[in-house]
Amino acid sequence: MTAATNKVESFNRFSQGVGFGNRGVIADNDPVEQEKTMKFALLTNAVIFHNALDIAEIVRQLLEEGWTIEPEDLAHISPYLTEHIKRFVEYSTNGLGILPEAYDPKLDVDFTPLREPDPAAAGSGQAA
Repeated sequence: MTAATNKVESFNRFSQGVGFGNRGVIADNDPVEQEKTMKFALLTNAVIFHNALDIAEIVRQLLEEGWTIEPEDLAHISPYLTEHIKRFVEYSTNGLGILPEAYDPKLDVDFTPLREPDPAAAGSGQAA
């Protein structure tokens, strides 16, 4: 229960760091404010995705260098990173039309030890 609460609180802090102004709450029926809130939600998800891509790339580099990556170590890494975000600068949009290289989502890390056992397979929850 505590771990789930910590994850939610971490996300809330992250999304408040990315967005600003009324903490993402739509307070009225103003379409401009509603659009701004939706853009902050989209931006938040884009930053999380970008962070996850960066983390995966670093893991691949470490694996190529011969490091052993344990799934328990990766379970403690959060994509809710904001230190690299510069909120009040101008970003170039010249590269928006450039298609990125195909992304390979596979990591050579065995995550099966992190999965909880299936209660149905273990026979729990069945009537005696």
